[in-house]
Amino acid sequence: MPRPTKERNICCMPKSCTFGPLTRSCSEQESICMTIDEYECIRLIDLSGCTQEECAKRMSIARSTVQMIYNEARKKMADSLVNGKQLHIKGGTFRLCDGNGCCPAGECKRKKACPQRFAGQEKEIKK
Repeated sequence: MPRPTKERNICCMPKSCTFGPLTRSCSEQESICMTIDEYECIRLIDLSGCTQEECAKRMSIARSTVQMIYNEARKKMADSLVNGKQLHIKGGTFRLCDGNGCCPAGECKRKKACPQRFAGQEKEIKK
C-alpha cells in the first residue's frame, strides 16, 4: 500500500485557473489538468527564480519530489502550448498558507500581496 500524499504548502491560489485557445471551446480530451502544487512549483522555480532546494523548503517537501512535480508541470504546459489544449489549474494535495507560519521560517514573500490568505481573518475581524 503506497504512502499517503503529503500536503504541500502553497502561498496563494492562481488568479486565473483556465488557459488556452480563445477561438474555440475544447472537449475533455483536448484539455489538461495541472494541480495547484504543480502550479506553485512553476511559480517558485520559473517566476521567482528559486532553486529546487529553496522550492522544496517552502513547500515542505523533498527536493526529489519537487523535481518530479516540476517535470510533470512542464510537460503539461508544453502539451497545452504545442497542441493547443486548454490548461485547467485545480486539485491536488496542498495546504494554503495563512500567513501564520506554515511557510518555513516565515519566508512567504507574498504575505501582504495575497488576498486569499487574509480572507478568513477579515471575516473574524468583522464579527
